Amino acid sequence: MAGLAAVRPSVEQSRRAIGAATIGNVMEWYDFGVFGFLAGSLALNFFPRDDPRTSLLNTFLIFGVGLVFRPLGGIVIGRMGDRVGRKPALVLTILMMAVGTVMIGLLPTYSAIGVLAPVGLLLARLLQGFSTGGEWGGATAFMAEWSVEGRRGLYTSLQQMSVAGGSLLGVGLAALLTSWIGSQAINDWGWRIPFLLGGLFGPIGLWLRRSVDETPPFREVLAEGDTAEASTFRHAAQAFGFTILWTVSFYVFLTYMPTYTRTQLHLSAAQALWASTASLLALMVLVPLMGALSDRIGRKVLLLSSCALCFVLPIPAFYVLTRGYGFASVVWVQIVFALAISLFSGPGPAAIAEMFPTRGRSTWMSSSYALAVAIFGGFAPFISQWLIDVTGSKMAPTAYVMAAAAISFWVIAGLRETAHEPLR
Repeated sequence: MAGLAAVRPSVEQSRRAIGAATIGNVMEWYDFGVFGFLAGSLALNFFPRDDPRTSLLNTFLIFGVGLVFRPLGGIVIGRMGDRVGRKPALVLTILMMAVGTVMIGLLPTYSAIGVLAPVGLLLARLLQGFSTGGEWGGATAFMAEWSVEGRRGLYTSLQQMSVAGGSLLGVGLAALLTSWIGSQAINDWGWRIPFLLGGLFGPIGLWLRRSVDETPPFREVLAEGDTAEASTFRHAAQAFGFTILWTVSFYVFLTYMPTYTRTQLHLSAAQALWASTASLLALMVLVPLMGALSDRIGRKVLLLSSCALCFVLPIPAFYVLTRGYGFASVVWVQIVFALAISLFSGPGPAAIAEMFPTRGRSTWMSSSYALAVAIFGGFAPFISQWLIDVTGSKMAPTAYVMAAAAISFWVIAGLRETAHEPLR
């Protein structure tokens, strides 16, 4: 692998490529994340309104089932990224995501076409899930391979910052619309606007991604005439366990929280969305700081600290939430959760990319990450809501987060530090 180590992009080349990938990623994750923030409105429009609790559970079930396609997308699009190139794979993912998002915005409701409405919603979500399966690993591989040595943690953290940025754009738009036209209008017709706007992002992201070059390490591998994957089943298993807390914390603390604070804490729809907007903004600021810090002190200390905080914080934090101290306490608790997540999301992309060699990185990283997300993250809102309904306790989601933290801590503790090693 000496040839790979010799291929070093300039700082200017690296920044241009990663900047284009980051902006495209924001658009991709806006499209994907807006579903979770508008779950309450979708439940009212795609299922019978006579049983709101069951309709909300069914909506979260579709949210989770959509992510079941992520591993398939990770394998198919990830393999495309390893065989054809990172760039064409990322062009494909943004096109597919735009189609799925517009499809949701145009679907007739349950009152118009009955059971065909949730079926159409599920199909659109499956398309989105397939797209994200290849997007996360492809974008992370692209950024890692374009990074300047010594700054890989910072540069790849922009991938997670863009995930937060896309989610922030989605929840921020939902909050603005709800404040402007009111909850009733959002539930009646306004929910379509964020999805239809998402379709406009597709051509912009496509243009950005077509304008950048292929990564230097992949070009080197292609020139050698050998793109066969190395045997990395052990690393894939490690990446799977590594990802569990990462995905559970994101989907519980960020995606599910607008619904939790509205249905369990009785915040208004606008307040619930604004609280999540504040936490996502904090996450966007903190993630690159933690990525840069990991380049200096290493990845493991930050990752293990995140696991420890996510094990210790949920019970006291949810206790504060359920005491009814008001909107301000919800905002501050969610910002504290954003800090805990940033300790993982900052160094996480670099750490998982460093587990795999360039040969096979996109396939193995995409599929192992996507499988963990499909099993543990995608169903996190459904599981959280189900736990509350079964136990009758508003504290119930804490058990799920704490279990995920314990598993990922054990996996990460067994990994070697890779922050100061060259990318393989």
